[in-house]
Amino acid sequence: MTITYADILLLMISPAIGSFLAVLADRLPRGEDVVQKRSACRDCGHTLGPKDLVPILSFALSRGRCRQCGAVIPAWLLYMEIVAVGLAVIAVILGDGAVATWVSAAFLWVLMTLAVTDLLVFRLPDALTALLAGLAVALSWVTGDPDLAHAIWGAIIGSGIFLLLKVGYRALRGREGLGMGDVKLMAGLGATLGPLNLPLMLLVASLAALAATVAESLASRKTLKATRPLPFGAFLCAATAILWVLLRIPV
Repeated sequence: MTITYADILLLMISPAIGSFLAVLADRLPRGEDVVQKRSACRDCGHTLGPKDLVPILSFALSRGRCRQCGAVIPAWLLYMEIVAVGLAVIAVILGDGAVATWVSAAFLWVLMTLAVTDLLVFRLPDALTALLAGLAVALSWVTGDPDLAHAIWGAIIGSGIFLLLKVGYRALRGREGLGMGDVKLMAGLGATLGPLNLPLMLLVASLAALAATVAESLASRKTLKATRPLPFGAFLCAATAILWVLLRIPV
């Protein structure tokens, strides 16, 4: 594998991209501006300066606390910066040309952001699900796997199945079982994998969600309830990322 200047640039900016994606995960569900609003401590409102905004390093030097009030900075902000680097490395390894590598990295980054927002607040912002769908089509265009026709059918079938599940569950149980965010998310995931790989992805996501729920219930010693909220979108994103990577590893 030959590392190009485009690959090096991608790896260099990935921590900053992870930091910006953390801003998206924090602000989009709140309906806050993600461009013009200055970064500030959520506890004291202190506006962060340049030395507070260096990805990874600032968190380490401040020991995960606000320099003004000492409030704990959520660790997931750091984790997103680190994981963004790891996803960029995966994109470089699997990439077939500069365009494919950058689009792959962007796709994985958006998947990560959607998973985090769902885990934090049980929300899948429309802006992110739409961006994911666009990147899925772009991936199909630059890699040819799946081809554009299969990507479109994957999006239609994935969203259609989840819409039917949402409507059917509501009719049978009288309460919501799936949010519209999951339906919109499946458009991007279906376009990424194509219709033939959707069953395997749903199986992996479902088994992972079940295992995580049971493990949490056992750890907390609480009885499982049908009305318990579940960030299923996060498991869908994780399963899609894993399957997408495995499908691109040369055999």
